[in-house]
Amino acid sequence: MRTPAMQQRLRRGQTPSYQRLQEQLAKDGSPQTTQPRIIQCGWGRLLFGQTFPDPGALASGLLEEALGERDIAPYVASPQQVLAQAPQQLFLDPSDMLRLWFSDYRQARRSFRGFSIRPVQGEADWEAVNCLYLQRGMLPVDPARISPREQGGPSYWLAEDNDSGEPIGSVMGLNHVRAFNDPEQGCSLWCLAVAVHCSRPGVGEALVRHLIEHYLSRGLNYLDLSVLHDNRQARALYSKLGFRELQSFSIKRKNGINQSLFLGPGPEAELNPYARIIVNEAHRRGIEVQVEDAEAGLFVLNQGGRRIRCRESLSDLTSAVSMSLCQDKRMTHRAFARAELNQPAQCLAGTPEENAAFLARHKSVVVKPVNGEQGEGVAVDLRSPEAMEQAIALAAQFDSRVLLESFHAGLDLRIVVIGYAVVAAAIRRPAAIIGDGQHCISELIETQSRRRLAATGGESRIPLDEETRRTVAAAGFSMDSRLPAGEQLIVRKTANLHTGGTLEDVTASLHPLLAETAVAAARALEIPVVGLDLLVPAADQPDYVLIEANERVGLANHEPQPTAERFLDLLFPLSQVVG
Repeated sequence: MRTPAMQQRLRRGQTPSYQRLQEQLAKDGSPQTTQPRIIQCGWGRLLFGQTFPDPGALASGLLEEALGERDIAPYVASPQQVLAQAPQQLFLDPSDMLRLWFSDYRQARRSFRGFSIRPVQGEADWEAVNCLYLQRGMLPVDPARISPREQGGPSYWLAEDNDSGEPIGSVMGLNHVRAFNDPEQGCSLWCLAVAVHCSRPGVGEALVRHLIEHYLSRGLNYLDLSVLHDNRQARALYSKLGFRELQSFSIKRKNGINQSLFLGPGPEAELNPYARIIVNEAHRRGIEVQVEDAEAGLFVLNQGGRRIRCRESLSDLTSAVSMSLCQDKRMTHRAFARAELNQPAQCLAGTPEENAAFLARHKSVVVKPVNGEQGEGVAVDLRSPEAMEQAIALAAQFDSRVLLESFHAGLDLRIVVIGYAVVAAAIRRPAAIIGDGQHCISELIETQSRRRLAATGGESRIPLDEETRRTVAAAGFSMDSRLPAGEQLIVRKTANLHTGGTLEDVTASLHPLLAETAVAAARALEIPVVGLDLLVPAADQPDYVLIEANERVGLANHEPQPTAERFLDLLFPLSQVVG
């Protein structure tokens, strides 16, 4: 138990000294705790710095890091002495350590509804955890390598949506008493991740509170965690829960995984996620990268005398003609018609009388600009001449030429074709919110939008525009309405990711005919990299309507499918991963 003096000292931000821990270990006399303590977490090891006899031993332990893993040495009292042992191979982690004393903890005033938290059990759960971690750019867990619980190993928890059963969050916890016989009797949190597409409010906070209350019930005294100094969203949550900064240091070994932490942000850091995923893969292969316009996602790749310019996934390999075939939706429609692919009926918007006649034939229409992207100016499932004419006026802000298409119900399927082979397929779902009975719809949209912005590096948000208001009104609500707890509301008709849509990977279940259709569409456009949008009843059924093509497909949206890898294979067929 903590003495008052110990508690006062630690509240001032001081960590237990190496000498004190050694004295405690010697007093305890347990053989398994008198040795340096190393815990394997499945993604790498935790080497507890205060349990190592000298800086050289800790440095040697870090240099034994396995390829493809990430080791961390927390609680290092004198980091300069450890770094001096291998200054070219080790670095000081720029993350901050935060601590919450359980005596300061207060339970939540609100309840977290719509999901539950349970321990990870079995292969399917580990696959779910790794899917979450890959979404967030984190290393996957190899459960076969994790230290056993009886030897101080970690515990993983999974948050599941109660309605769909879908995994929406995960966290790892470590009991320090089991791990290294901590005299202060604490614990720590690692690897907190919430699904990019999660619409349930409060999942991250609930996972942190679950860990706190789990270890509090087992008589422990505090919870530590590490957070990057510039992660404002996470720091705001931890501050609300009562965490305070702890004067503690961590050391890592330099590797390709954490390169940005010891080399600094560099020009690649200014790229958006769609360009950055390609640049990261190029670095892995030893391909030289020159960023020319970070804001536009423009960069140049060089290897072995081969030089290729890219704007995200658009490269020199895509001709201007193929690009124009994708951009002009009338030309896209005619190219697909020549290939005898199923499409919606289409015409240019004309007089109100002509537009009304098209609507009368098809009962429901889609309005979109001829040349547009990222869902801008698109309105879906319009059933009245008034709504259609209003949507035409809005679409004309993006292109004076506006298209009318027959509306077809179905799931929005995106298929990525690279080198005339299907690499990834995903069902795109429109932006949706889930009510909590407390906040109005506009507040829920803003909260969900902030989460999407943080998860996608600022690339995805739900606009509070006329299309969102129309969709909410069509469902019988206003933006000031309070959505009942647990009720889901779709707030956009289109499933475009830039307007808050989400993805469900269906690559493994894609029907062969849909794959053949996507390849045929790519060949009709003679384009080497393209995203095809189809409306389907289900991804594993052959029925479809082909909507349009995107010449600059977002490869980062389809992780963990190897989109960036296949893109670099196309650009540099002889390149290999180095290191």
